[in-house]
Amino acid sequence: MVYFMEQTKLNQLKQTAAQIRLDILEEVHAASSGHPGGSLSIADIITYLYYEEMNVNPADPKWEDRDRLVLSKGHTAPALYAVLAEKGYFPREELKKLRQVDSFLQGHPDMKGTPGVDMTTGSLGLGFSAACGMALSAKINGKSFRTYSIIGDGESEEGQIWEAAMFAAHYKLDNLVAIFDWNGLQIDGPVAQVMNPTPFDSKLAAFGFHVICIDGHDFEQIAAALAEAKTVKGKPTAIIAKTVKGKGVSFMENQVGWHGSAPNDEQYATAVAEIKATM
Repeated sequence: MVYFMEQTKLNQLKQTAAQIRLDILEEVHAASSGHPGGSLSIADIITYLYYEEMNVNPADPKWEDRDRLVLSKGHTAPALYAVLAEKGYFPREELKKLRQVDSFLQGHPDMKGTPGVDMTTGSLGLGFSAACGMALSAKINGKSFRTYSIIGDGESEEGQIWEAAMFAAHYKLDNLVAIFDWNGLQIDGPVAQVMNPTPFDSKLAAFGFHVICIDGHDFEQIAAALAEAKTVKGKPTAIIAKTVKGKGVSFMENQVGWHGSAPNDEQYATAVAEIKATM
């Protein structure tokens, strides 16, 4: 499916994604801990989901008919918190309190404490299963909401991801979209060397998914893939999004060391300047 986006909207999305990246950096720098690499790699995807795709209401975070987003790779919570703050679920000032004792922004998402978080995640593999349950619940209860889950490529080494994939296909969850963030790096090194889960496309197709492969930083491709997913009937959709770990900050891009390291003051200033130069 080809999708041509109006230039003004495309520019607005790029600006918003840049702001999300600034927020991510602010969070992990203030906390002196966190996971910037994988948070930056999903910034464009999560921006599009919340600003164009998902039917949500920040004034009513628990609205029963809202679309759901399950961040299965829960360690990239800074990206989710950033977009939730920008959408108005809670004040942006809270971002500076990431991982602090008196903050509701924990190191991994907490659905009981943070407005807008649909599922508590962190233990890798579990989030996708929860997303499958949400999608099945919608079908059982005659609800029209859709469920989206962002899954890490390293996370996909977990067997539970593939059990959930079997479940999703078996129950024909065509209201479920699994988005695989394929940035190629995990905490221990290149994904292909640690425990290679690829090829994602043929494996997921064999499991019964409709598969779409995209550049996860191209808004027109993101839009086209999500639009195509809505036309699929009788099976779940998997979007394989090729991304760059640390996207937007030159010294973080494709560097495994930034999986779970926070920038110091000098690095933070450099990173912020780089992103602001694109706005």
